[in-house]
Amino acid sequence: MKKVVLSICILIGLVACNQKPEGYNFKGNITGEVENGTKVFLKVMGENGQPVDIDTTTIENGTFAFTGKADMPEMHYVFVDKLMGYTAVILENGDINLKAQKDSLGFATVKGSMQNEVFMDYMDKSKKITAQAQSIQEDMQKADQATANSLRDEMMELQEEYKNFELDYIKEHPDALISVLLIDRAIGARAVTSEEAQAMFDGLSPEIKKTKAAVSITEKLEAQKKVEESQKGTAVGAKAPAFSAPTPDGKELALADALGKVTLIDFWAAWCKPCRAENPNVVNVYKKYHDKGLNIIGVSLDKTGDAWKKAIEDDGLTWNQVSNLAYFNDPIAKLYNVDAIPAAFLLDENGVIIAKNLRGPALEQKIAELLN
Repeated sequence: MKKVVLSICILIGLVACNQKPEGYNFKGNITGEVENGTKVFLKVMGENGQPVDIDTTTIENGTFAFTGKADMPEMHYVFVDKLMGYTAVILENGDINLKAQKDSLGFATVKGSMQNEVFMDYMDKSKKITAQAQSIQEDMQKADQATANSLRDEMMELQEEYKNFELDYIKEHPDALISVLLIDRAIGARAVTSEEAQAMFDGLSPEIKKTKAAVSITEKLEAQKKVEESQKGTAVGAKAPAFSAPTPDGKELALADALGKVTLIDFWAAWCKPCRAENPNVVNVYKKYHDKGLNIIGVSLDKTGDAWKKAIEDDGLTWNQVSNLAYFNDPIAKLYNVDAIPAAFLLDENGVIIAKNLRGPALEQKIAELLN
């Protein structure tokens, strides 16, 4: 009989251990003198990128608590009234414990639940690499030229190390929300291609793919794939897309009719200060190399003909000019995926793109290399 009772107790214990917690019990402890009744806010990032309150409690004797239920792990932020900074915490069902000093909320430790343990591990390892980078930057400010060059190489190696660290961390932690957030950041920074990001996303666990952050990634991936597909037509090595547009005197000019041995398609506008600042350099290059085969066709993203024509005259732009006077809705800009100016495409005599966005000395150096 005792054996039967013991077996039942063991079975009950095993079942209890395997059951997932139905809610979260989030407790915080803040050292330092924090007045009783001070409000603590639990926030989540809203659609507009601003934190939104989801719960509020108060501090009593340096402690506070939140309880509730989390359908999926999600990054939240703890703010304390009248204190600087905040603490990031992954809210998920289970016990979560936060410890912080009142003057440094950003350096709090959060433990207890699996997601927060992994998050803290990532943060600890990330901070070590960041500290190395800061040390190199400080040394560079004091170094002579030769030492600075060596330190710059060291910094580039460290940046590569950091990138590999994050990519490896994602692969090693397919169940972690931080992996989702790292993929999201890599996509936003264009640090990886959509194909690379998709492979990392596919490696995540089915459960973590259901989180809000992961669902958001699928939408961003689709958008990035479309951008990358559209950019293939204007990549180096591609045939420059054909176009035609009105000139300042109202005639129609086609790209094919403006090609030289080397052709620069220059996207600019009268209102664009960086473009106008670059124009003297382009004028100088054109004067030096037009007789050797350099042609330029300017594509203006101006809104009015008067502003466009005045800028052409004021800056002495004597080469071919076209514009649909449609700002960034210009069909040529869309054709070339131009969403910021100045932008430039350098073509060979066959109209193949051989370089992009060269300015200043780099532009003249490349043209000299091609025509001298």
